[in-house]
Amino acid sequence: MNLLTIDTSGQVAGCAVMVDGRVTYQVVMNRGLTHSETIMPAVDQALTASGLTCGDIDVFAAVAGPGSFTGVRIGVCAVKGLAHAVGKPCARVHALEALSMNFYGFDGLCCPILDARRGQVYCAAYDMKNGLPVEAVAPGAVPLADFIGALPADRRLAFVGDGVPAYGDKISKMLGSRALIAPENLRDLRPDAACVLAAARPDRWMEARYLTPIYLRAPQAERERAAGRDHTKPLRRQREEAAK
Repeated sequence: MNLLTIDTSGQVAGCAVMVDGRVTYQVVMNRGLTHSETIMPAVDQALTASGLTCGDIDVFAAVAGPGSFTGVRIGVCAVKGLAHAVGKPCARVHALEALSMNFYGFDGLCCPILDARRGQVYCAAYDMKNGLPVEAVAPGAVPLADFIGALPADRRLAFVGDGVPAYGDKISKMLGSRALIAPENLRDLRPDAACVLAAARPDRWMEARYLTPIYLRAPQAERERAAGRDHTKPLRRQREEAAK
């Protein structure tokens, strides 16, 4: 089986190809460039390096969130387009689950945290002692203190993800020696981990048209509409001032 994974859910983007359970190529990009400009050339490079074409891929996987709303949409749309073009299924991979694979076999709980802004983190906790992640604390978008309070008091906890630079010191002060803060080389999501998760769960594959992002919180525009605020007002004001 040939599997291609795309991840543009966060600041770090990447893709990986797996052939019969073996990762043949992986690229990770963290240069602050626009994912919409870099991901498809990276996919082309991954396929070429693996000796494959798009038509040779059996399953297309997307890291579907949570994460950057724009980034998530870029990756999901790319995977849907590729899969639809060749009539192949898609796999939807949860970003927090993929991050927990960085601590495969850890005897405590892996706690991925992503900076969700507005004083919140996208977070969850997974038991990794048997390999694939088993959910211990359900994914959510909450203040860090609420997440810490939901974690069991009798387990070691490994924290990984782009929330670590912002919250690592605070976590260490709150939890002391119970907290293992991932070093820089283990903080970011690896597309090959997403390949492993997608390949291990064929029962979750779907037609391209059913692939959707994973949002743990509504986009800002939707939140403002729900609160009765007009998020287009600043743009209209700019246009009115420009017309004067």
